[in-house]
Amino acid sequence: MPFTDIPFTESTRRALDAHWGLRFPGDPVRLHGGEESAAFAVGDHVVRVGPEWRGTEEAEWCYAIAAHASTEVPEVVAPVATADGRAVVRVDGRPMSVWPLVPGRWPTRETPGAPAQAASLLARLHRSLAGMQPPPRPVPSGLEPGLDGSEPPAEPALADPELDSWLAEFHRTHRERQAVHGDFYPGNTLTDGGALTAVVDWDEACVVPPAVEVAYAALEWAEQEPAIDTAAVRSFVQAYAAADGPAGLLDEETLAQLIRHRLRREVVSFHEQRRLGVAHDAEDLAYHARRLEIFAELRP
Repeated sequence: MPFTDIPFTESTRRALDAHWGLRFPGDPVRLHGGEESAAFAVGDHVVRVGPEWRGTEEAEWCYAIAAHASTEVPEVVAPVATADGRAVVRVDGRPMSVWPLVPGRWPTRETPGAPAQAASLLARLHRSLAGMQPPPRPVPSGLEPGLDGSEPPAEPALADPELDSWLAEFHRTHRERQAVHGDFYPGNTLTDGGALTAVVDWDEACVVPPAVEVAYAALEWAEQEPAIDTAAVRSFVQAYAAADGPAGLLDEETLAQLIRHRLRREVVSFHEQRRLGVAHDAEDLAYHARRLEIFAELRP
């Protein structure tokens, strides 16, 4: 997985002092991860610096979703506001934000009970956001295009008129849309002492039927090698429903087709990275090939 190399500049340091009143004479520590944004530990805060193409208004919209969820879900990390109440400042042409530093690391397959914890956390997260009525997102998130069945796939292997028709019907009949995290997978959570302690990276927040996020999260939190662990996927969905998640218990077809929609969106991102000059290594290419296989395997 290619990570961005956005630097922590002197302009970043000056903005930290001028807008947040945080003076930090030491050297920041680059935190692991970040395909689009770079995160730096600065004392007891995290400074996130995003890509030039991400607009300030878009970032403010996403971080307002996080701030709302944080009032009810203690694992949600909300942005630290500037002196004048903003969450985002433009520095070197990039959106910059500051967040509390939460101890922890990414959960792994060896983290006991992590999928069940994640399913329960996602249910609480969705419940906390169900009553929120945000204004329209300034630009669509990466998850939204094609959810109504109207967008052609990024490559021929993903062509599926039956999926397009299914998505169009799902879009017509599922009107219960709400704000969601948009990218709820292990890499956007932290665990400490065996417990999930934080949900981070809200840049893909959006308003969609919550089932869309549940389906993809189920795939991401279930073991997938060498084959899809369908029992683990189903267990995640059941744990989410048992925790009173607003999407309820997804049936098999809905689960499969919404996962396949998300896999299509991943492929769009993969090709966009290539267009921008990102060099994918052998592991990245193998992962991409595997996602295409999952798309075919899950066809109802």
